[in-house]
Amino acid sequence: MSPSRNRNVLVAVLAVMVVVLALGAVAGIRLIAGPPGGGFARALGGASTGPSGDSVPAAPGDPGGGDLYFPGYGNGGYDVERYDLKLRYDPATDRLSGVARVTAKATQALSRFNFDFGRLSISSLKVDNADATSEHDNKTELTVIPAAPLVAGRTFTVDMAYTGTPIGEAFNHTATGAIVLGEPESATEWYPSNDHPKDKAAYEIEITVPDGLTAVSNGVPGGSTLGGDGWRTWKWSQSAPMASYLAMMAIGKFRIFEGTSDGLRYYTAVDEAQPAGGVAEQCVRRSPEVAAFLATQFGPYPFDITGGIVVSLGTLGFALENQTRPIYPPSFFTAGEPAGTSIVAHELAHQWFGDSVSVGQWRDIWLNEGFATYAQWLWEEKDDGITAQAQFDRTYATPETDEIWRPAPGDPGADDVFAESVYVRGAMSVHALRMTIGDDVFFKLLKEWTSTKKGSTGLITEFQALAEKLSGKELDTLFQQWLYTQTKPPYPGR
Repeated sequence: MSPSRNRNVLVAVLAVMVVVLALGAVAGIRLIAGPPGGGFARALGGASTGPSGDSVPAAPGDPGGGDLYFPGYGNGGYDVERYDLKLRYDPATDRLSGVARVTAKATQALSRFNFDFGRLSISSLKVDNADATSEHDNKTELTVIPAAPLVAGRTFTVDMAYTGTPIGEAFNHTATGAIVLGEPESATEWYPSNDHPKDKAAYEIEITVPDGLTAVSNGVPGGSTLGGDGWRTWKWSQSAPMASYLAMMAIGKFRIFEGTSDGLRYYTAVDEAQPAGGVAEQCVRRSPEVAAFLATQFGPYPFDITGGIVVSLGTLGFALENQTRPIYPPSFFTAGEPAGTSIVAHELAHQWFGDSVSVGQWRDIWLNEGFATYAQWLWEEKDDGITAQAQFDRTYATPETDEIWRPAPGDPGADDVFAESVYVRGAMSVHALRMTIGDDVFFKLLKEWTSTKKGSTGLITEFQALAEKLSGKELDTLFQQWLYTQTKPPYPGR
């Protein structure tokens, strides 16, 4: 090729590049040089390509997750893969500071997207290491505006630093530290999240507190290190997908019990203010035994570790099934055994029903609470000799005017997701199903449900479909009577 011809080719190539760059600017696409042999440009942001090859412009992600009861919970446009949280809390000043890295995949071309995040001040915000701007309603909604739009299907990171005094019902201050827990929401008070069970993710959590205090969270402990400033950092890892409300943090002075029982690792913490060797400690230390029994009913335990935490917080009126590490107030153990381990059975049953298999909609809360309450009946039959059938018959004798019968547990309404009927009539509904399809199919159903849905979410309609498939029976009438009517259902088989 002659030199003059080479110059002509070069001019032609440069002209093409100018045209392409101009078109890219019009389309809102930023172009950079690619690797050798890989083409000279690639799209970083702006529009994505639709199924027909047409350009799909970037748009804001939905600020709500589409829940029928709580439409503002969660967000659209992305799926979180992992949370990396580095937290520092000073009980003396009630000051929390955090650095959160959220790794997510865009499910659409995004011009902006939302996190559920509360009233803490943001000092730094980056998307893919580039400064981003935000809009914050100072309640629970944070809008993130990246420097360049995100392409659908692309994995991206958000790094956020924040600080402040936590405000809300989930962040509970104690004599020596703090306990963070709550349902159906709690994450908003201490880290940015996509706060709905439909978007589960892995977690790495580091909590730095004054030396002398222990910081407990979900999953497997990674030990602690003491810094030169007199603060100690505790590390926790939860590799299995976890719903955001199940993430927890407990800071205080605890007696720790850890080890392995029948191949299952456990980590249990009891507030030092509780009597050593007392009923609460005795009951929660039976967690591995209870989990092993429930595995015979529901299938293999779904996580790497089990355990629990007994806290000293007089205002806490509930226990909660935080993944791998349920939290219990001491008041739940005042009745002693066997009532104490019955509560442990309830919260550990949630590790299958609620944590591993989470609700796809909060309306389907029966899949959590009905089965966890029924697990208490199964445990009490083993531990105390009271059969589940006897529990059902005794409870069924309750007058129709009693509050255990309404609202209907299959659709209790947003204000009543934790109504007594969801628990008690919910457990009775589980047993009514067992009476209808027989023990063999029933326990096969429970194990297949927890196996096929492990790490994901489920709906009542999906559970009914599986029950009909395995039993070969039409169950519309049973489910309608027991889950969706506001009156006392007829006794099964009558």
